Amino acid sequence: MFHIVLVHPQIPTNTGAIGRLCVNTDTTLHLIEPIGFSLDEKAVRRAGLDYWKLLKLKVWKSFEEFLEANPQSDRFFFATTKTQTPYFEQQFKAGDFLFFGSETSGIKSSLLNAYATQCMTIPMGKEGRSLNLAISTGIILYEAIRQNFNTYSKDVM
Repeated sequence: MFHIVLVHPQIPTNTGAIGRLCVNTDTTLHLIEPIGFSLDEKAVRRAGLDYWKLLKLKVWKSFEEFLEANPQSDRFFFATTKTQTPYFEQQFKAGDFLFFGSETSGIKSSLLNAYATQCMTIPMGKEGRSLNLAISTGIILYEAIRQNFNTYSKDVM
């Protein structure tokens, strides 16, 4: 029902955990290269458990290749610490793409600027800088599901 897009993920256990989340929510996982590890790594498989073989996974060579295949950019939402708009103020619809940047550098500023109205953040206390990528993905994905629960529950449950 939804799409999670990881732009240049770096930590295999995060990607494995997100893959497991995607299987359990009937969500497609898109990975945009370069990826900082091999998808065959033990850490990815361990975090994804036996779910990994059930995952709807698409790997893209570049953001440009991704855009060619998925031109509906009005339904793209970008998680970032560089905006004041909380994720729960976005209006999600089935089929939306939820983007998350690499653990070390996030999403490039040029991309965030191009989609400024579609950027969102997870509110944190003043001592916080960022959350773990897998946790952030779960928070935002489940808000999208909550907003669309009537449709979601008919499709998945």
